[in-house]
Amino acid sequence: MSVLLVTGTSTDVGKTVVTAALAALAARAGASVAVCKPGQTGVAPGEPGDLAEVERLSGVRRTVELARYPDPLAPDTAARRAGLPELTLADTVAAVDLLGDADLTLVEGAGGVLVRLGDFTLLDLARELRAEVLVVASAELGTLNHTELTTRALRSEGVRCAGLVIGSWPSSPSLAAECNRVDLPRVTGVDLVGSIPERSGALDRAAFTAAAPEWFVPSWSPIRASIGSATSSDGRSARNETRGEVVSA
Repeated sequence: MSVLLVTGTSTDVGKTVVTAALAALAARAGASVAVCKPGQTGVAPGEPGDLAEVERLSGVRRTVELARYPDPLAPDTAARRAGLPELTLADTVAAVDLLGDADLTLVEGAGGVLVRLGDFTLLDLARELRAEVLVVASAELGTLNHTELTTRALRSEGVRCAGLVIGSWPSSPSLAAECNRVDLPRVTGVDLVGSIPERSGALDRAAFTAAAPEWFVPSWSPIRASIGSATSSDGRSARNETRGEVVSA
């Protein structure tokens, strides 16, 4: 199993569309794909959430949502306000492990890498899963600071960053956007591996899946990127040996 976590430098930077594009890219290459959204907020029961959008755009159907809270807040805060159980790191790791027969499991976070999903952050989850993290960034002013803070947080905890993706590249880029595209890898030391044209989420599935390969650097693969931090061909075995647990395959 290969696991790749998707985080953003903030909210509304395009994580869901990027997750869908990664799913489409991997599926197009013949890989089996699963997508997990640990905590969905701001969506009522029965309403389509982020995973419904991933399914619509990519055609990938194996998706898992662990918790849903009505208020559009950080998941831990939304859980407390709704009087609902918070997500736990142990339950989330177990859910991702159950998707282990997929060639690639994508895990989309909420907000940024330090947003509390429950009793943990996406950074904690990446450490526990020994997985890499792809960072989705804005193209506009402020992105250099936000992105460098995010990549520094990952680096300080020994979590490898699989790359940077601009979540919405404007059709008429500003001077700031053009400069940021050059400066993002320079200030972070992390490669810019993709750029998603704005309004790509409005495409139908056929157009979206056909265009997705064009949005990423040809030499970069979400599967290859997420294998880099594993020490075993069986990701679950390697992680659980580290935790001192025995899990049957």
